[in-house]
Amino acid sequence: MVFLTPPVVDAPDRPPISYKSPAAFVSSFWLRFRSLWTRRFTLALLAGQLVSLCITCTNVTTTELVNRNWSNATTQTFFLYFSLFVVYTPYTIYQYGIKGWGEMVVRDGWKYLILAACDVEGNFLVVKAYQYTTLLSCMLLDAWAIPVCLFFAWIYMRPRYHWTQVLGILVCIGGLGMLVASDKITQKDFPASSLVKGDIFMIVGASLYGFTNATEEFFVRKSPLYEVVGMLGMWGMIINGAQAAGLEHKSWMSSNWDGHVIGLLFAYTAAMFILYTVAPWIYRLASSAYYNISLLTSDFYGLLFGLFLFHYQPFWLYFPAFAVVIVGLVIYFWHATPEEQGKLDPQAPPYVRRRGQVEVDKDEPRLQSPSQSDEDTKDITMMA
Repeated sequence: MVFLTPPVVDAPDRPPISYKSPAAFVSSFWLRFRSLWTRRFTLALLAGQLVSLCITCTNVTTTELVNRNWSNATTQTFFLYFSLFVVYTPYTIYQYGIKGWGEMVVRDGWKYLILAACDVEGNFLVVKAYQYTTLLSCMLLDAWAIPVCLFFAWIYMRPRYHWTQVLGILVCIGGLGMLVASDKITQKDFPASSLVKGDIFMIVGASLYGFTNATEEFFVRKSPLYEVVGMLGMWGMIINGAQAAGLEHKSWMSSNWDGHVIGLLFAYTAAMFILYTVAPWIYRLASSAYYNISLLTSDFYGLLFGLFLFHYQPFWLYFPAFAVVIVGLVIYFWHATPEEQGKLDPQAPPYVRRRGQVEVDKDEPRLQSPSQSDEDTKDITMMA
């Protein structure tokens, strides 16, 4: 007995570039450019900027919390994992049934435990790095997550990286370099209390980020989003809660818990909840590597926040730097297509019958409604 699953849709080919004449080159170049702007690519590009904006919101709220003498980094992220758990785990139980969910935890819970542990410690180490090293060092070293993510994505899914994808990443990193140069010129850096320790924390944290992004992409391409995010929330809540109780229980009593702090914690949790919800969707639409390079625009959005909240004076290099990163995001899929980044076939575990799932004999052909188009099937696959 097998369960119905959506078919896999073949990836479209990019129109070739013609070099026969200048007119042919311009015409074929324009056709190639137009072929990029599929619904899938456009959604991936917009979603990437949404999570980049969420990263900026978390940075701003964290800065405001520190300014109000509230500095409990592990406790701060506990509310994120708790919210993921209370939203996605009940829905997973609704889909699988309490028995099916329990069997999934017993059989597959170990892999989500590893994912959550790496995610929690990655967040912890990156926050600690900002306490020891310089801001510019953190910005540069955080980009180390990109090659780590590419490596593990290749280990898991064997995507065919084209040289234009490498070029797109380098262009995005070039845009990051322009942002770093802007901060250096405008003297927005802060001194380091322990440069080596902070840099080590950032490198290890960025490595864990790259690993967790690629691993989560591998999971969400094979399993429903609510299962993966719900399990990440459950294990993350347990690990993060235990770590917060061990490291920050004394500071809970001395910390300020007024209305402003509660509001900032709510804003931080909301931004992170959106990020952790949208990120797996980007993994399916494009890839975890594309997600990472999309985050490089967050410093530009930080400038926009700074203009209104902290009355920063904008430096002209910020604007071309943002444009360079966007161009790099387009170049990344100039030749390769999002569909080529990995097989997308999310299914419930074989030992679980999902709510509303039809069971058929394996000798019977899988039926699809004549009115259900390939685009409809892709939408179902994306949202499952």
